[in-house]
Amino acid sequence: MHVSRSDLADFAYFLALARHRSFRRAGLELGVSASALSHSLKGLETRIGVRLFNRTSRSVTLTAAGEELQAALVAPFDAIDEAAERLNRYRDDPVGRIRLNVMDQASALLLAPVLPVFVERHPQIAIDVATSNHLVDVVAHGADAGIRWGGTVPEDMVAQRLSADVRWVVVGAPAYLDRHGTPTHPGDLADHHCLRLRLGDESIYHWEFEKDGEDIAIDVPGAITLNETQFALTLAVAGTALAYLPEPSVMPLIKAGALRMILADWASFGPGFHIYYPGRRQLPTGLRLLIDLIRELRPLGL
Repeated sequence: MHVSRSDLADFAYFLALARHRSFRRAGLELGVSASALSHSLKGLETRIGVRLFNRTSRSVTLTAAGEELQAALVAPFDAIDEAAERLNRYRDDPVGRIRLNVMDQASALLLAPVLPVFVERHPQIAIDVATSNHLVDVVAHGADAGIRWGGTVPEDMVAQRLSADVRWVVVGAPAYLDRHGTPTHPGDLADHHCLRLRLGDESIYHWEFEKDGEDIAIDVPGAITLNETQFALTLAVAGTALAYLPEPSVMPLIKAGALRMILADWASFGPGFHIYYPGRRQLPTGLRLLIDLIRELRPLGL
């Protein structure tokens, strides 16, 4: 069949839907409505005479023909993207869009101090940030890169460190400590209310401590399990329970007197934030500029 200009646009829509397996998510990436995307793909299937997707009310999956078309189109469309990206070298103000999938702690501690400077320096680059504490396939979710703690970066990705290692501390509200007492050893936590942490792989995190060569990991007791930092801070300040969080997240509240740090001599360090992305494609200019700026400003040290 002869390929028209409209076919090329529809092929781009097809690739987005093949990646996301969701009309809503693919439409968000492309900036079109889910209904417009559906109309485009129905038109493409009609013109080529082949069904590319199986659609139900709950899922979108590729047919065998769809899988074959996706495999054939990925490399040419990647080449087109890279050719357009190279033009940024000739622009005074680079253009483009960065899509990031980051942890809530990375958005608050790393990106929030940097993005105001970035958008002032590079006003033609749009930034789309999705915050998720689940371990997700960033490519499958349409992102250019992810930001996670160093120990959780997928092994098949290229990773760059964005921060120094971070100290993790236990904090409690003065009212809680006055009522329940202050632990002086990690073992004392067995007699306290604690906020349990659910990791991105759905496992429960054991609070880690170290002192004088002794390492302790404790599955702390507690009625509440969560995976979101701001929620943990709110509950800790309210005196609900003790919380285990990155030191930079709690320092403003400690300085304000809303929280107190406990077991400070047992606090341990964890790997800092890393940005990761697939190595098979050219690094988008906007992403390279953002990495350079984070390493320049060092909001969490480096």
